[in-house]
Amino acid sequence: MMCIANQPARAAQRGFTLIEIMVVVVILGILAAVVVPRVMDRPDQARTTKAQSDIRALESALNLYRLDNFNYPTTEQGLDALVRMPTGQNAPRNWRTGGYLDRLQKDPWGNDYQYQTPGRDGRQFDLYSLGADGSPGGTDANMDIGNWDLDQTNQR
Repeated sequence: MMCIANQPARAAQRGFTLIEIMVVVVILGILAAVVVPRVMDRPDQARTTKAQSDIRALESALNLYRLDNFNYPTTEQGLDALVRMPTGQNAPRNWRTGGYLDRLQKDPWGNDYQYQTPGRDGRQFDLYSLGADGSPGGTDANMDIGNWDLDQTNQR
């Protein structure tokens, strides 16, 4: 190998100094200290938002059922009427082949969504989750979330 005498000395090495790395670590630590507590308070809010979204989707499926069959499923038929064709005295005549949903989802706390027709306060039906505790009533994460909440949300 041939070496040229006039070749400049090896270029200065490039990289980060220990101080630069420490500054970045400190900045990341400060950001984590500010952001993480705010994010950690959000799981209950995320579950509530998921339940509201699920209820809207179930409402849409119920409305499609009503368009085809001229009424909503009975309380006894429940939400299962969106997945499997009900039988018996109140069996729908125009039930859509394949159903209105592929399957029924559980609420974000692992419980079944509740359905009742007629609903309270003049609503056609009530569709709701019982919240984290799985029992009626409650506050915060244990509060019931239903289609009556969505009506108020849309008016704001």
